[in-house]
Amino acid sequence: MGFIKDAKLIAERDPAARNVIEVMLLYPGYKALRSHRVASFFHRHKMYFIARFVSQCSSRRTGIEIHPGAKIGDGLFIDHGHGIVIGETAVIGDNCTIYHQVTLGGTGRTKHIKRHPTVGNNVLIGAGAKILGPVTIGDNCLIGSGSVVLHDVPANSTVTGLKARVIKTDGERVAHSIDLDHHKVIDPIAQEINQLKEEIEALRAKLEEKN
Repeated sequence: MGFIKDAKLIAERDPAARNVIEVMLLYPGYKALRSHRVASFFHRHKMYFIARFVSQCSSRRTGIEIHPGAKIGDGLFIDHGHGIVIGETAVIGDNCTIYHQVTLGGTGRTKHIKRHPTVGNNVLIGAGAKILGPVTIGDNCLIGSGSVVLHDVPANSTVTGLKARVIKTDGERVAHSIDLDHHKVIDPIAQEINQLKEEIEALRAKLEEKN
């Protein structure tokens, strides 16, 4: 995908963007993505030092660190972006949205193996979320802000929590990365507490009937 098309997609999806020129000149997420395309070219051609040099220069300018070995699909929207870290073997699909302070981090010290997450298409990752290890995030998922994801997430799911847990979406396929609705996250603990309250009330009602 060309740089201009990247900028157009960002301008379409960000309600704060006034025009494409503003995105190209002022948006750190766009600048980081543009630099990554260059760094990735050198990395693929085994010019690793130049690739890392481009990557590190971009990181200092934008506050977004993307390893040149990471594979990023078309239409990635990095909103604000400061503090984002995307590791070497990370893979990101098409039309995804990533907010600030997100980490796609690796686990283990073994080289030349998959150590970072694989993110599907149309995935929205909320601010401060951490996805660690070679886990797979399915298409159309919403990763709630502040979540820590350590296991695979099936497609069309919403997860939240410090140890992220899947919240059912009743089979509804929602492209969260397009709608930017990462605020629509249900608290699974609150759900369980409410369920327990309902069960307690039902048991009390039965006891009152017997008495």
